[in-house]
Amino acid sequence: MALQISATNPEHPALLLELPWHLPLEEWPEDYLVPLPRGISRHVVRYARAGTEVIAVKELAERPALREYELLRDLDRLGIPAVDPLAVVTGRVDTEGAPLEPVLVTRHLGGSLPYRSMFETTMRPATMHRLMDALAVLLVRLHLAGFAWGDCSLSNTLFRRDAGAYAAYLVDAETGDLHPQLSTGQRDYDLDLARVNISGELLDLEASGALHPSVDPIEFGTEICARYRGLWQELTRSSVYPAGKYHYIERRIRRLHDLGFDVAEMQIEHSSNGDSVTFVPKVVDAGHHQRQLLRLTGLDTEENQARRLLNDLESWMATQDDYAPGDPLAARPEVLAHRWVRDVFRPTVRAVPLELRGSMDAAEIYHELLEHRWYLSERAQHDIGLDTAVTDYIEKILPKARETLQPTSREAD
Repeated sequence: MALQISATNPEHPALLLELPWHLPLEEWPEDYLVPLPRGISRHVVRYARAGTEVIAVKELAERPALREYELLRDLDRLGIPAVDPLAVVTGRVDTEGAPLEPVLVTRHLGGSLPYRSMFETTMRPATMHRLMDALAVLLVRLHLAGFAWGDCSLSNTLFRRDAGAYAAYLVDAETGDLHPQLSTGQRDYDLDLARVNISGELLDLEASGALHPSVDPIEFGTEICARYRGLWQELTRSSVYPAGKYHYIERRIRRLHDLGFDVAEMQIEHSSNGDSVTFVPKVVDAGHHQRQLLRLTGLDTEENQARRLLNDLESWMATQDDYAPGDPLAARPEVLAHRWVRDVFRPTVRAVPLELRGSMDAAEIYHELLEHRWYLSERAQHDIGLDTAVTDYIEKILPKARETLQPTSREAD
């Protein structure tokens, strides 16, 4: 049987041909391997270099290899955080012509670690809570997309550190299955497996002395269930707001932020009774909001500013008559975004006199104005509008801010 490489990119087969496919993975020479930490797996897994790429190579039977390859491609199309599938290599034989197992090739997720590597030094309970948060988010996102994991565990997940928080990525889709929508029973089955698997993995760590003494493995296993159910309820319930109560939308976003989750997608549907709001969370890499805002508007801001501005942009777009997601005749998001910059962002920023801005850039000024509008709207129990917020901010907030920044006469001397 001839060696066959099924790949997503036409450039990959040529790079992969350089690897020693005639050898079992366990016997690959060190010259080909990259010394990266590996998690526990039922299969042989090695990290290797193919050109400039660092790849993960996993040996398994042909049918599950092809199935997992297609599932990972489906998850990639759905925007789910998972390892990137590159190829399936079949038709492997050794130097004597004996068949070798096919392999699944994925791109190594830069900056990620398997959970056991993260416990090489004792992890504090607060950090472990954030780890469970990230895994709960991943499981919710998979279920929202109709993916039943079938083996949710710490071992089948890679984690990226991000300024004290974590992002979780699916690394093993072998037992998964994609459906148009999951039933409550399917979700509960995944959740129960996650609870049992995680408790068992933490018990193993406890036995090896790698677990903080205050951590109860059983309690942490059940924690993901509570975190998952609270997040699922918050994300899937519809909220109906009276017309003009758009600050309620922001209140919902803030509540999700308080839970530790970013809202990277938001759908607002108009009805005769008000606005039906559905949120879809995304666990995103650092700089995601910066890149998205820059692509849509040309505004180059800090990450938190970008997230705040994107939330306002999406709320504003939903009020436009030509905003109709999925309609090919509707205005494209880029068109609406540039209209928002021209008609909302720039006029609002320009309304603040230059001499009162101090060292604040345009994005920070707009963020401050949004915060002030939120405060005034909460106090008034209705959306007071941006123009009113700008006027009040200029008259009452900026003068006080400048007074606190002015040096005293003694300091000036």
